[in-house]
Amino acid sequence: MALCSYHPTTGNAVRLAAQVVKGRWFMVYACLLVMSAAGATYIFSIYSKDIKTSLGYNQQTLNTMSFFKDLGANVGILSGLINEVTPPWVVLLIGSAMNLFGYLMIYLAITSRISAPPVWLMCFYICAGANSQTFANTGALVTCVKNFPESRGIVLGLLKCFVGLSGAIFTQLYTAFYGDDSKSLVLLVAWLPAAVSIVFVYTIRIIEPKTGSAQSTKPFYYFLYLTVALGGYLMIVIIVEKLLPFSRALYIANGAIVIFLLFLPIVVVINEEILNLKSRKQQPEPMVAIMVDRETPKPTLSTIEVEEKSKEPRSVLRRLGDTVRPPALGEDYSILQALVSIDMLILFFATICGVGGTLTAIDNMGQIGESLGYPSKSINTFVSLISIWNAMGRIASGFLSEVFLAKYKFPRPLMLTAILLLACAGHLLIAFGVPNSLYVASVIIGFCFGAQWPLLFAIISELFGLKYYSTLYNFGGVASPIGSYILNVKAAGHLYDKEAKRQNLGKPEKTSSRGKDLTCMGAKCFQLSFLIITAATVVGAVVSLLLVFRTREFYKGDIYAKFRNTANNTDTAVEEEAPPPVLAAGDKDRQRTKINTGN
Repeated sequence: MALCSYHPTTGNAVRLAAQVVKGRWFMVYACLLVMSAAGATYIFSIYSKDIKTSLGYNQQTLNTMSFFKDLGANVGILSGLINEVTPPWVVLLIGSAMNLFGYLMIYLAITSRISAPPVWLMCFYICAGANSQTFANTGALVTCVKNFPESRGIVLGLLKCFVGLSGAIFTQLYTAFYGDDSKSLVLLVAWLPAAVSIVFVYTIRIIEPKTGSAQSTKPFYYFLYLTVALGGYLMIVIIVEKLLPFSRALYIANGAIVIFLLFLPIVVVINEEILNLKSRKQQPEPMVAIMVDRETPKPTLSTIEVEEKSKEPRSVLRRLGDTVRPPALGEDYSILQALVSIDMLILFFATICGVGGTLTAIDNMGQIGESLGYPSKSINTFVSLISIWNAMGRIASGFLSEVFLAKYKFPRPLMLTAILLLACAGHLLIAFGVPNSLYVASVIIGFCFGAQWPLLFAIISELFGLKYYSTLYNFGGVASPIGSYILNVKAAGHLYDKEAKRQNLGKPEKTSSRGKDLTCMGAKCFQLSFLIITAATVVGAVVSLLLVFRTREFYKGDIYAKFRNTANNTDTAVEEEAPPPVLAAGDKDRQRTKINTGN
């Protein structure tokens, strides 16, 4: 991308700066930064051992806390409902306060700055801190989708990609700020996301497209290239860290490079606003809108009779039937219509199986690596690999599904089925403990976990409309904690503790209040649980094929036609030759007529 040649005067420079800050693309960039700090839940496995040893938890208790983390991170119904009635800045401020409170209390607990809270209170803290992620998602991501409805797959993939990269970004920044102190990572998670949201609290807003302006997708591809560069750099750093020891100075330099790459997309924003300024100077004179009063015919006796009949009360069952009866796919569903839809239930069940299984692997990666004999440095590598490939999965499914849909009418639900089947390979590698296979499993699990989210949220927006997207978007995420509770707490955590008790039978000297009494070693620690997860994921893939069948005709059509028609209707001027209008007293109905006063 070449930056446009532009030599502004002082006045033009001020005008350009104001346009950049107020523009649509700076809003997108602000959303990217908010998303880059909104994925702290994915690095739980790095500091989970500190929680376990500092507070004396066993694995099932730790997994219960992990469940409440997932519950908070995915149950965003409250943030969705708030966003329906308030501007995005309110949602972002509430999320900032919750993030700071929740994670700061956890940091104070594990560093013994406060007395050890009971388990239920720690679960509340992490649930509140993680729930702030839904406020960031709702305030930034939903707003961005509504600003670019025809590019929703690209928008979802790009923004969700930054959420996926967030874990690797946090890992690099905390080593630069605090060194190799995983407890301080919790402190970073407490203040950084809150600060980013507050900085951009008034930037992220609904921006109506200007009349006659086209929604170009080129800037999104420029953002994509820079995002891939950031992900590639993080991947290289992870590999180098594994091969060579890093000094404190190298960690600081690495953190500075990561921050530079995060700020680099501002170049794309400035370039687009320069192009907008140039094109605006070349546009013809604007059309002037005047108000014309037109009398409407008075209602006849028959019209009045029909209206009176329509007001007659109908039965409660008839009204309820009209309320839940769904419109055509792609139209705006009400919240109730969407929630009771068979398509939503199918999508919800498939997500429980798919996301629940991959999230179980991510949350337990530290214990999986430990049980298979990997050193702690390799475990940090697994977490970073998951984070990066989580991001790559999000961006790949978002962009590729949009391209395949536009060119080949390839339905997004079918791509979701393929992702679920691919995830089974990663689960089986963990189940059988193949030597050195955890690196490959981390890549597969991270990619598949990330790829499911843009597909889920794009499918919801396409099938059920954007009118209540804030709420429906967050309802889709509820499937994640349900799957996590079933597969993580009830399956993986329970079976791990059962195997650990069997291994430590007759060794009471290892039992203590410091959380080390139930350490399990060997492939059997997670073997049965991941075989169960594999079976559940296969079932989810089969169920998702039902959605492919039910929506096949819908995806064969032009699903974005109504957005283009709306834009065309807005941009079309009605030319009318008439004498200057005389505003007469009459009916309240007014009709707006646009008269072209340009050449």
